Amino acid sequence: MHVKPIPIQWHPGMSIFACEAFLKAVGNEYGWLGGVSDSGELLCILPYTLIHKIFFKMVRFRTETIAVTEKLEIPEEKKFLEEAMEYFRILGADLIIPASNNAIFRTYPDGAEAAPYGSYIIDLTKTEDMLWKNIDRITRQNIKTAQKNGVQIVTGFDRLNDVHRHVRDTFRRSKLPFMNLDSFERYVKGLGSNGIILAAIYKDLVQSCVVFAYSEYCVYAIYAGNLPDQYPGANKLLYWEAMRLFRSMGVRQYDFMGARIDPEKGSKQEALAQFKKRFGAELKRGFIWKYPLHPLRYRLYALAARLRSGGDIVDAERHKLVPPRDGISPSEAKSVREANGAEDPPCRD
Repeated sequence: MHVKPIPIQWHPGMSIFACEAFLKAVGNEYGWLGGVSDSGELLCILPYTLIHKIFFKMVRFRTETIAVTEKLEIPEEKKFLEEAMEYFRILGADLIIPASNNAIFRTYPDGAEAAPYGSYIIDLTKTEDMLWKNIDRITRQNIKTAQKNGVQIVTGFDRLNDVHRHVRDTFRRSKLPFMNLDSFERYVKGLGSNGIILAAIYKDLVQSCVVFAYSEYCVYAIYAGNLPDQYPGANKLLYWEAMRLFRSMGVRQYDFMGARIDPEKGSKQEALAQFKKRFGAELKRGFIWKYPLHPLRYRLYALAARLRSGGDIVDAERHKLVPPRDGISPSEAKSVREANGAEDPPCRD
């Protein structure tokens, strides 16, 4: 397996987060790495961005490894990631920071700090009737009540300030930072025609809103915001109408964007997981990870992350990894294949 930069040749059968316009909008530098066999066959792709902040040069992956052949086994993917680490080390990067939470890797390189992670996925190739029946009964009742009482679902590009404020305030209630309005607008514009904002309106007031990014491959619910006392059922109606909309556009999957594995009972994370499962979503399991390329700067990054927010998502979840920090074991590889139904379709991509 050899690693080398390859031309970006995105098409709608791939994740929108691999598209050049998006990568350009979120990174100082960007590109695709290809994993190539000894015979010259392209086996996999890994889109990335380089982010320059203060004196750190950080790499962030925007999707998991994209297989382009059914031949890519987990040990080969692990080897590819290890070769990619050497590529970025030579490039002068300081560290790999945790990927965006749509990127659920099947494995990770030796030397990485990793944690189990997942995302809840809905198969939009099912009929609308099947999708509706898969939603839990109480959630269906909430949706019908919101519809009956006049909650409207609209596109929200003309309410960008309201949407940003709702998302920012929702993050603040969880004691998390969020980007400023200029950065938010640049992010949304980077999605181009592959981005949609939906908002639930009641009596001309935004109750709930979600930023979606999509292609034929998948739609991702990227950022969501709600009034703390939103009208009952508004956000549930929004998600149902989003499922209907993207299914009608030929999108194959709906991704709720990130989920902790085995969240603590009674925690907010458990409540979020239950909310997603009530829509009939199934958990895709894998890993999220980070990697030290420049040990001293990596330690400085880790210190800064702890001081700013108590650490990153890997710090919060890595205690769940068995065996911890030691790469994927054969049993873990088997569980990932089983959990994902071995149908992680190699993107015809």
